[in-house]
Amino acid sequence: MYSYCKYTNKPSFRTAESIGMRFACEYPDEINGKTHVSVITREKWLNELTENMISWAEDKLGSRGYNGWCLSFIEDSLEKSNIIEIFGGNSAKESALLYADGIHQGIPEKGASVFYDCICQGPDGPVNWGHCGISLGDSKIIHAWDTVRIDDYREIEAMTALSGDRPRCIGWVPTERVLKQKP
Repeated sequence: MYSYCKYTNKPSFRTAESIGMRFACEYPDEINGKTHVSVITREKWLNELTENMISWAEDKLGSRGYNGWCLSFIEDSLEKSNIIEIFGGNSAKESALLYADGIHQGIPEKGASVFYDCICQGPDGPVNWGHCGISLGDSKIIHAWDTVRIDDYREIEAMTALSGDRPRCIGWVPTERVLKQKP
């Protein structure tokens, strides 16, 4: 069974109406005026999304541009590298609650979003905005703390936030679950 989509650059998750389906994407060859059809499996597509996301994130290593914006960092990594748009929560903690039906424990799989409880200093005092990062596999995650950096997902619990709090791992969510866009 196939789901068809108009396509000019890369497949979009939204156009593949059902997870699990192979889908064909039509895209015009602007030079020769022909239409091409490409068939891709969900697994291959998710692997491509993951590799693009990780590559984009690694290009930001050492950057201070996401200091205090860990959720923006992981969302930008997925969106900007794959020309898609996702809708999560307004904070890492809110996103973790939004994806609660897909939370896993243990070593996160490559490309997963890893979430932590973490009290941060808000404008009106301490608030649990949480913390998050992207799993690189082998227990490593890339995340925005003071800079964009790579740490073992368990070692993040030893870090200290500006509020004095230490993050506590909630769990991880596969990229596929993030892409389901639950309202």
